[in-house]
Amino acid sequence: MTQHELYERFKALHERTGAFVMPNPWDGVSALLCKEAGFEALGTSSAAIAFSLGRLDGVHAVSRQEHLQNAVLIGKITGLPVNGDTEDGFGPEPEDAVATVEAAIAAGLAGVAIEDTTADPSKPIHDFDTAVERVRQAAKAAKGRIVITARTDSFLHGMDDLDAAIKLLVAFAEAGADVLYAPSPKDMDAIRAIVKAVAPKPVNVVVRPKSGVVPVAELESAGVKRISLGSVGYNHAMAALRAALKEVAAGNLGPVSKGVPSWAITRMIEEAAAIE
Repeated sequence: MTQHELYERFKALHERTGAFVMPNPWDGVSALLCKEAGFEALGTSSAAIAFSLGRLDGVHAVSRQEHLQNAVLIGKITGLPVNGDTEDGFGPEPEDAVATVEAAIAAGLAGVAIEDTTADPSKPIHDFDTAVERVRQAAKAAKGRIVITARTDSFLHGMDDLDAAIKLLVAFAEAGADVLYAPSPKDMDAIRAIVKAVAPKPVNVVVRPKSGVVPVAELESAGVKRISLGSVGYNHAMAALRAALKEVAAGNLGPVSKGVPSWAITRMIEEAAAIE
C-alpha cells in the first residue's frame, strides 16, 4: 500500500461516524499484537521509544531519524496506517516542523503530530504566535498528503487555563491542522468544551481526562473522534515484568513463565513476513 493510500485510509477513520482507538506500540511484536486485536491504525509513542532506549522523553534524546525508523518498522510489519508522535517536530523553528512533515511522508507515515513543546525544561512551551506559526507552516506542507495533528502540552506542564488552551487549539485549527489534541484536560467537561470549540475538526484524547478513566463510549458521546493510548501499553508491559521479576527474586519462577509463547510470536512474525 502506498503512502497516499495509507493517508487516505487514516483520514477516512476521522471522517466516519463514531470514535476509534489508536494504540501506540513501540516495536514489531507489540505492533503485531495491536493488529491481532483488530485495531485499524497505530501511533508511535515518543515516550515508549525513548524509555525502551533508556533515554528521556521530550528533550530530543531520540532523533527524527530514530523515531521515523521505529515508525517504518511498525508500518511495514503491520501494513496499517501509522501516526507519528513526533514531539515538537525536532526543532524550534517552523522549518524544523516542515522538515519533519516531509520526512514522515517520505517514510510512508499516514499522520504526524506537531507539539508546542520546546524540549527546554526552563521554558517548556512555545509562546502563542510561535506555536501557531509552526503549525501553520507544517499544515501547509502536509495538506492533502498526510494527516497533521496539532497538540498543546500546556496541561501536562501545569498550565491549567482551559480558555487559553482552547484559544490555541482554535488557532491551530484555523492554521490548517486536521486534528486537535491537548493531553490531560481536567475532566469530561473540559473535553466537551474543546470538542465544541474546534468543531467540526476532530479531537484526539489520550486515554482519559485527569479526573479518571471513563469508557470509550463516554468519550465518543462527548464528540471525541480519536482515542490514543500513548505510553500506557509500554508502561503496562513494564509493570507486568516488574511484578514477575520480583517473584523471581523471591524464588518463584511461575509468574514469569506465563508470557506469550515464543512459538506464537514466531508465527506472528512469519505470517507478517508472508503478507509483505
